[in-house]
Amino acid sequence: MIDRRQHLQHLAALATAAALPALAADDQNATYDQDSILKAAIDFFGQTTEGLAKVVEKAFKEQGRPNAYIKGEEASAAITVGLRYGEGELLMKGGAASKVFWAGPSIGFDLGANASKVFTLVYKLPKASAIYQRFPGVDGSLYYIGGAGLNYQRLNGITLAPIRLGVGLRAGASVGYLHYRREKSLNPF
Repeated sequence: MIDRRQHLQHLAALATAAALPALAADDQNATYDQDSILKAAIDFFGQTTEGLAKVVEKAFKEQGRPNAYIKGEEASAAITVGLRYGEGELLMKGGAASKVFWAGPSIGFDLGANASKVFTLVYKLPKASAIYQRFPGVDGSLYYIGGAGLNYQRLNGITLAPIRLGVGLRAGASVGYLHYRREKSLNPF
């Protein structure tokens, strides 16, 4: 009886050990690696900067491997109260793609206007439709280097990390949210 129990425990340990590499491989197959994301970002922005590489490296260091990303464009303006509008395409590692629009208000010590290309890393998105909700963010928590900016938006275990490169001048700190939608809307709320 003891030999049989030890044998079953040994088999269970072997099965668990064999499953761990498969789970790790599944996780890597379901997420993007840093080189793939950097290449996609460079292709999207049409240029490479040291700042872009450092921002991507920072996001990977802090958040790990994303399972989706959004390529898009946006415009924003603020005089204390601000508005931001954008649209793009969500691409999931599994091949799913869908159109996404976003808009949102902000309030704070903020002044200026800008137009940007936005490459958003998406972490722990269970399915494409889970993107369609309001994500709070604090634009004053911006990490900025060499023309590329990064901040985080988090809700229900999903993290968005927009990387922006653009033209214009907007300075300050503000709080607000972005509402991601299936259809374009002028209503920022």
